[in-house]
Amino acid sequence: MKKLLYIIANSKPEDISSSRIVGRALVNSILEKHNDLSLEELDLYNEYIPRPKYSYFSNRSTLASGDALSKLTIQEQKDVQQMSKLCDQFVAASVYIVASPMWSLSFPAILKDYMDCVIQSEKTITFNKDKPEGILNDRPRTFIYVQSSGANIPWILKPILDKGLNYVEDIIKFIGISKFDELLVDGTGTTETEKSEAIEKAKSKIDNIINQIQF
Repeated sequence: MKKLLYIIANSKPEDISSSRIVGRALVNSILEKHNDLSLEELDLYNEYIPRPKYSYFSNRSTLASGDALSKLTIQEQKDVQQMSKLCDQFVAASVYIVASPMWSLSFPAILKDYMDCVIQSEKTITFNKDKPEGILNDRPRTFIYVQSSGANIPWILKPILDKGLNYVEDIIKFIGISKFDELLVDGTGTTETEKSEAIEKAKSKIDNIINQIQF
């Protein structure tokens, strides 16, 4: 059975988080339409996400093993093992959904730490004459980024102000996943009315996104 990996990068409880409310609605709608998908959830704030260190790698993007691994402290060895586990979980999925807020024109740092764990040689990338290439184009995959933000950002300013969205799309395509969709919960504002309207507007786009899923 193919897997849907739901990655939560928002520390707020689901009932008050705009990105998580919309993310959950998207997950539920996908599972209703595609009963051949199994759900796996990864809450980055409840799961241990190591911050990769130089000593964790034997060479470019290759995790330490053998003697190199044994020379690390017990905690460092556990970090390397956790990084390997997180990467394997990512590679095994066919559909990915990330729910994240926009923070300081980007996203929470824990999401970057997670992506740094996932970028591993011969798992998500390879090197061809020292040039890195993504290898997750081995089969159809779809990545959907659900992002909430307080303001409505004009499309012309998104490349400047929405650096988090740009980075996620770039890194996902870099590792070989060509099908990338965004589901933006823009304009959540400062009132419950503004927030509710932004959430409902985002939810109205779910059916169209589901129709474009490739896996």
